[in-house]
Amino acid sequence: MKLSFSPRLSPFLKPSLFTNVHRSVCSASSIPPPPTTPKPQTPLFLRPPTHSTTTSDLQIWHDWANTLASSVGSTFVDLDNGPDSTLLRRELKWLMEDAIEEPKNIDNNDGSVRLRVEIEELYMLWKQRVEERRPFQYVVGCEHWRDLVLCVEEGVLIPRPETELIVDLVGDVVLGNEGLREGLWADLGTGSGAIGIGIARVLGSGGRVIATDLSPTAIGVAAFNVQRYGLQDVVELRQGSWFEPLKDVEGKLSGFVSNPPYIPSDNIAGLQAEVGRHEPRVALDGGANGMDDLLHLCKGAAVMLKPGGFFAFEFPSIPRFATTLESQNEVLVKAKTLVFPNCDYKTNDEEQCKYLVEYMENDAGGSFCNLNMVPDFAGINRFVTGFRR
Repeated sequence: MKLSFSPRLSPFLKPSLFTNVHRSVCSASSIPPPPTTPKPQTPLFLRPPTHSTTTSDLQIWHDWANTLASSVGSTFVDLDNGPDSTLLRRELKWLMEDAIEEPKNIDNNDGSVRLRVEIEELYMLWKQRVEERRPFQYVVGCEHWRDLVLCVEEGVLIPRPETELIVDLVGDVVLGNEGLREGLWADLGTGSGAIGIGIARVLGSGGRVIATDLSPTAIGVAAFNVQRYGLQDVVELRQGSWFEPLKDVEGKLSGFVSNPPYIPSDNIAGLQAEVGRHEPRVALDGGANGMDDLLHLCKGAAVMLKPGGFFAFEFPSIPRFATTLESQNEVLVKAKTLVFPNCDYKTNDEEQCKYLVEYMENDAGGSFCNLNMVPDFAGINRFVTGFRR
């Protein structure tokens, strides 16, 4: 998670660090979610091309959409680090690729074009993107993450590029460790199922993943994604808050991962509009100092993991959530008082991360070893990992 989110490219990462993700995906099929969860919406690119329009009408729409995108300029960037016109025009190209059956043949077609939605809906979708700042992933119903194309919709957090590293961290620890690779893992707060699916693919046929989420909408979307990638026999979905659905496997987990809410409550209003207005607050709000859920995970890890078990979760770099110097100081004072009472006041991200590790060591009574801070692609310490003694 982070303050702002640009689809398919993260503003915090250098473009050269991204893996080129192809848009090849599984064929469309009707995949029902579990009976207790709402049926997710079908992503745009998976819908059948049952609609049509003329090339001239499509060109009129495209000219209008391009003009609307161009009119934004840097307004959103200046306002809250939102998308500029260049990014919006790139998204317009992606929208056409998802909505049109054969977008490459449009210039050579003097007749009709087959669409996956009515042309009127394309107008509505693009107005929502620009005028309402609706996230592009919600507009098209999917997000490209690692080598996956995942269904997402309102009520489900959009998976971030930097969170991909959690799967790599798991891949590193199971390499050559058969006990961990063939064990039981948990993805807490799975959202779209991204991390759980990624870990399942790393574990192979020997391991198993339980993915939990409090939201029935998220469980429905995760079920759709799990089944699209044929992992329903490897990934089990359970609805509930954090460790509550896992009481039957206490002390049996080979590992667990989580990308918990970690934005201080007072900072939600200052987020990029695409995030603060549209993504689920329950997946963003980490309480007064942003660390309520993270500390809950720390305390539960000793009970849930078996000896030698591994954990990894995203670390909240507290100062980066403040929008002004005054609010930075306010958040850090709260962090000192509520989370790090025995630590000197610091403003450096690295020091705050060290304090969290020290807190885990002292509060957990020696339950963990090999605690480590792991940076993201931008060199910012984002992840905390460790093992159960």
